Amino acid sequence: MNPFRWTFRSQCLAGFAACAALIGFAIYSQFAWGLEPCPMCIFQRLAFAALGLVFLVAGLHAPRAAGTRGVYGVVGFLAAAVGMGLAGRHVWLQLNPPDVPGCLPPLSFMRETMSTTGVIRRVLTGSGDCSAVDWSFLGLSMPAWSLVWFIALGLFFLFAAFRARRRGQR
Repeated sequence: MNPFRWTFRSQCLAGFAACAALIGFAIYSQFAWGLEPCPMCIFQRLAFAALGLVFLVAGLHAPRAAGTRGVYGVVGFLAAAVGMGLAGRHVWLQLNPPDVPGCLPPLSFMRETMSTTGVIRRVLTGSGDCSAVDWSFLGLSMPAWSLVWFIALGLFFLFAAFRARRRGQR
């Protein structure tokens, strides 16, 4: 059961399942444990959703052409790279908290009162609530685990897309 020997379709559907499980865990931790997500956490969830969508479409399509698989791999890696950037910035904010902690207003309020680029700029500059570590496992915070998963899934997608195809494999 080596996932590196699975078919392209199986690898992509497994990547989709991993993204769905990670989003499910984030939602569970929000509602069961009361861990309120900051705006950067929400954007990381969206990045996992985008990556999962690319995995799902690639898995359902399961192209035979190496070029088409390569396109899926690059698009999937780009979605993972956006997530890496978001999670990396979030980890940086946790390691270097701002001098004056302050909380951002809820994302819904920012969407109503600011432009899309203003919301993105405001979220990426971070705030006190983004620097708080409310949960950790094995010494890593949730954004650090997100970063690990974005790197792993992005590299896994590239491997699946660009490995040498064997005869009869889908």
